Amino acid sequence: MALLPEPLGIERKLSELRAAHRALDARIEQLIQENFPDQIEMQRLKKQKLALKDVIVRLESHMLPDIIA
Repeated sequence: MALLPEPLGIERKLSELRAAHRALDARIEQLIQENFPDQIEMQRLKKQKLALKDVIVRLESHMLPDIIA
């Protein structure tokens, strides 16, 4: 079993990932506002944004206690 980082380490990493996610979102919005946005860059940024979201969700799930039903 892999050792999980301490909760404070996870919170710090989540904060960094959320900031990166917001930055990608801002860049995507900036591209949308351009007359002729670079579709390849937009697609690449959207994929990065989705990948970040997956990591964020995975880390957030580690923060929740296991519930035994």
